[in-house]
Amino acid sequence: DVQLVESGGGSVQAGGSLSLSCAASGSYGWTYNTVCMGWFRQVPGKEREGVAVIDSDGSTKYADDVKGRFTISRDNAKNTLSLQMDNLRSDDTAMYFCARSLFGHSRLERDFREWGKGTQVTVS
Repeated sequence: DVQLVESGGGSVQAGGSLSLSCAASGSYGWTYNTVCMGWFRQVPGKEREGVAVIDSDGSTKYADDVKGRFTISRDNAKNTLSLQMDNLRSDDTAMYFCARSLFGHSRLERDFREWGKGTQVTVS
């Protein structure tokens, strides 16, 4: 089984920063550096939304409302995914999840088939 474990969430004041990490562990039927990885978030009562994705070749895409504030990165040697979040706003408050895609390049949520349990980010 593959496990994706997020960490780094917490509470911060508006304008502050947080850095999220996601570690992949377990036995793989896939190679970490060949798949697209992504960060998603969800607020209770609302649909999950994509925040940022990073393809196997390092290409990235961000949701419009986090562009210029969030930075996604990956360390293929360590099988980790990161999300640097700066200038946080109250509407960034959500549970944040990392996920891995079936493909090296993905822009559709349905491509993401394995998910972590999430880490809570609260901005006040």
